[in-house]
Amino acid sequence: MKQVLQEVTHRIRERSAPTRTAYLARIDKLAMRQRGSDRMGCANVAHAFAALPANDKFKVVAQRSPHLGIVTSYNDMLSAHQPYERFPDIIRNEAHRHGATVQVAGGVPAMCDGVTQGLPGMELSLFSRDTIAMGTAVALTHDVFDAALLLGVCDKIVPGLLIGALHFGHLPCVFVPAGPMGTGLSNTEKSKVREKYAQGLVGRDQLLEAESAAYHGAGTCTFYGTANSNQMLLEAMGLHVPGAAFVHPHAQLREALTREAVRAALAITHGGGRYTPIGRLVDERVIVNAMVALLATGGSTNHLIHWVAVARAAGILIDWTDFSDLSHATPLLARVYPNGSADVNQFQSAGGPGFVIRELLDAGYMHADVAAVAEGGIAAYGTQPQGDGERLTWSALPAQSGDDSVVRTAAAPFSPSGGLKLLTGNLGRAVIKISAVPEDRHIVEAPALVFNAQEELLAAFKAGELERDFIAVVRFQGPRANGMPELHKLTPPLAVAQGKGFKVALVTDGRMSGASGKVPAAIHVSPEVLANGPLGKVRNGDIIRLDAVAGTLQALVPDAEWAAREVAQIDAQQQENNAHDLGRDLFGGMRRNVLSAEQGAVTWL
Repeated sequence: MKQVLQEVTHRIRERSAPTRTAYLARIDKLAMRQRGSDRMGCANVAHAFAALPANDKFKVVAQRSPHLGIVTSYNDMLSAHQPYERFPDIIRNEAHRHGATVQVAGGVPAMCDGVTQGLPGMELSLFSRDTIAMGTAVALTHDVFDAALLLGVCDKIVPGLLIGALHFGHLPCVFVPAGPMGTGLSNTEKSKVREKYAQGLVGRDQLLEAESAAYHGAGTCTFYGTANSNQMLLEAMGLHVPGAAFVHPHAQLREALTREAVRAALAITHGGGRYTPIGRLVDERVIVNAMVALLATGGSTNHLIHWVAVARAAGILIDWTDFSDLSHATPLLARVYPNGSADVNQFQSAGGPGFVIRELLDAGYMHADVAAVAEGGIAAYGTQPQGDGERLTWSALPAQSGDDSVVRTAAAPFSPSGGLKLLTGNLGRAVIKISAVPEDRHIVEAPALVFNAQEELLAAFKAGELERDFIAVVRFQGPRANGMPELHKLTPPLAVAQGKGFKVALVTDGRMSGASGKVPAAIHVSPEVLANGPLGKVRNGDIIRLDAVAGTLQALVPDAEWAAREVAQIDAQQQENNAHDLGRDLFGGMRRNVLSAEQGAVTWL
């Protein structure tokens, strides 16, 4: 096993010892209780199962058959979640075939950053993760289940479900994905149209036509953003049925995988022969495996926030230094848009998560001695499934990639190091997704242009004020200020300026998410400006140096002058606007209590 993997895991284990020990003691106490229908009062039991068919009631109460709970993010507005409409019927049918019963325990909200991008709704996006975690807890708190099936795919939904499930760590849990949509207009062509629209070279009709050709059917978006990174990480954690991540929602294999999820859940219950509660399964090694899988595939920067929170839910403490050290030692094995031109369907065809996981395990970059919901342990996730609605088998993947422009072996990676880098300096701590940025842009030194909102930068672009070298500092975008929205609306204008030959970069206490692309972006700057972060000391014209090679982020201002400067204060009207309308009022408590981005932007501690 690689030395850095061992060292990082060891220090996480030591750092987490008090919180992890306390967590395990709590879930072990819960695991030793009688089954729900045996320990609950008769009125409680009657309420819990009042709507079940009589035969199912008999199975649960008298026969003590396994009882599964479903927590679903189904809605039919969002393409990724629309397929879940039919999943409960499939799950019930398969459970009945094995003498078990099922209830949909509850639903959780699922919002789309693509719909809300650049709009007030985006300010609820990050906090929706903890809302989903609480919704998961509400569903499972009826406390009558022997295991849970968690149906979710996209950005905040999977981390939220996982955080909620880990707060019920005594329960075995299996995650059930729905799969990506078919390939449409390429991400590269879509981006070109967006840039042309930003320059006024095409109209709204052409832009809408391009966007609709890219996002055109059921399933997740096909670029390797946060949603699809979620699925990669769940495979690497052993929480899916092996190979379930990137199978189309309407493929026959998808139903076979969903049925297998039921069988997997039943196998890891108390009576199933290998009891595997999620709180025991997700240990320090499994968290590190997820981190390595993220880095090896150039995945979403959002997970430097989300997986800190996920780990904390299991009593495990990680930080960005852990990610950075692992990144230095993890080879980059995949190039999927925005780190390359391929989409996730091409990634899947070239070998997909199974190929990457096998390579990482065989080369010693991941822990092999960990539990998983699959009987074969984590090694099973280095295989590929085949089958239809009735029969499912797994086979070994080819030794070589199906397309080495998309996926490569550990012996011949795209890069010897992973896709993320920690930046430190007098502006705070930030991260950059270097796997998507050409090497000649890894160092940018230019004057600062300071903006207090993304709308100000867009207005400057339209006014022709970005025709020069600059580093855009967009502040008051952290979790305490406005919920830390993603700032993708800034990508087209910044890309246009960069395309004209100017030195361009972005520095912000906000997010750019899994679609962070070719413009260098130092994001998640912590502490945020509203928490007195030093990014608030930057003034227009200050020379800023973003150096992703050295791992530094510096305002080149004399030390004495820098120390004497005050941090800028948010405009009262801007703060008032951030607090009201379109549901933002309801999240005021979260804004006041949220921890920093590096602490996972957690609101529940």
